[in-house]
Amino acid sequence: MQKKIIPVEYTDKEMYFLLNTPTKTDIPNPLGIKDWLPDLAWFGVQKLIEIENFESFAQNLEKEAPNRFKDWYNELTPEDEKLPLDWKKLESMPFQKLLVIRVLRPDRVTTALENFVRKTLPKGDDFVDCDSTSSFFQVLTSSYLDSTPMTPIYFILSPGSNPVKDVEQLARKNGIDPSKMLHTIALGQGQDTVALNKLDIGHKDGHWVMLQNIHLMPGFLVDLEKKLDAFAMEGSNPGFRLFVSSDPSKSIPNGLLERSIKLINEPPQGLKQNMKRAFIFFTKEDVEDKDPKIKTILFALCYFHSVMLERRKFGPKGWNMRYPFSMGDLRDSAIVLNNYMETNAASGKIPWADLKYIFGDIMYGGHIVDDWDRRLCSSFLDNLMNDNLLDEAELFPFVEASGNPNNSLKCPPPLAYEKYIEHIETECPPETPVAYGMHSNAEIDFRTNQCLELFKILQEI
Repeated sequence: MQKKIIPVEYTDKEMYFLLNTPTKTDIPNPLGIKDWLPDLAWFGVQKLIEIENFESFAQNLEKEAPNRFKDWYNELTPEDEKLPLDWKKLESMPFQKLLVIRVLRPDRVTTALENFVRKTLPKGDDFVDCDSTSSFFQVLTSSYLDSTPMTPIYFILSPGSNPVKDVEQLARKNGIDPSKMLHTIALGQGQDTVALNKLDIGHKDGHWVMLQNIHLMPGFLVDLEKKLDAFAMEGSNPGFRLFVSSDPSKSIPNGLLERSIKLINEPPQGLKQNMKRAFIFFTKEDVEDKDPKIKTILFALCYFHSVMLERRKFGPKGWNMRYPFSMGDLRDSAIVLNNYMETNAASGKIPWADLKYIFGDIMYGGHIVDDWDRRLCSSFLDNLMNDNLLDEAELFPFVEASGNPNNSLKCPPPLAYEKYIEHIETECPPETPVAYGMHSNAEIDFRTNQCLELFKILQEI
């Protein structure tokens, strides 16, 4: 059954308001609502009522139903709730409802925009979820099919990422021996000559060349562009491919950026997307034939990995420092898990203490330098890695204290590979700080800043 698409209509004035949220400060915030409505929101409402069909909004808010508006304002997810009075009509006017959310609850705008895209665009879910169900190697493989000898693949590095292993795996998959036909050069002093020489070899013989950290030698990039232009004139061996990597940098020439396929390996946003990305990092063969205990612990490890990544977005509330946790930590933890479980298979006992030490003090803990952060990491593992996990344990800490029974995610019994992914998709609740052991209000600051940054970028564009 095809999803019904909600039509979207808006005026230039409404679009301007959404992007800029102007304010008008000549009317003070009324005493009756000042205790719960911030002044900035009230001043925004004074400009909202200048838009056609919103003329009565301020009066309704102040005099006719202040308590009902207060209840809506205090909802954890007001974007999913109907507005009071006749404003419930905005359920069929999704763009206009965005204006109200923008002015009253800016911290919920990014989530509301996701819902807006899902509801109003054909296959809207694909635009929001993008490649969250694909591993980075799958994305790289797809990008390789679009590359040519004259179209490099450019990796923009994020903390903890290392695309070299993925390129080597891609080479083997395509019949390229990495030891003989993949030339990897880390740029630095004196390496420009080596890099140009390897480019000539690759161009002539159909080899692959990978230039790492090109931002360290911006002067060399002019020569690189000229070399690629010369190759284009001559015609390259069809097997030749160029891969480059750099930190985000303003020194990269536009010409190189424009001719490249650009990839960045960053975790997606949200617990569900992170858990799906973490779980599909492992192939069906990695999971399907494993001992049921290993499957269960691996699922919990994917949850733990997602928590470690996602707490970073809360700033100092999440971690005292921004640690470079990455998929490599999950991969190595899974390897250790398999080795330890095979070693202890005869006894039938799970070495919880050893696993917690390796995960919390070596793999992930190896990044952590703050004592309180280390204690938090250990506490999360204590809550997860115990015998209760094998009995469909609750993964979210403090679920009872959250006051919302829907904020829950159980560890499933041993399942088939596809069923684990289905469990994440269907059982993972909407995004909530409770998943990370935090109060529901913890996300207000970061989501407000996220909204401001989003519209700042849109204004610049």
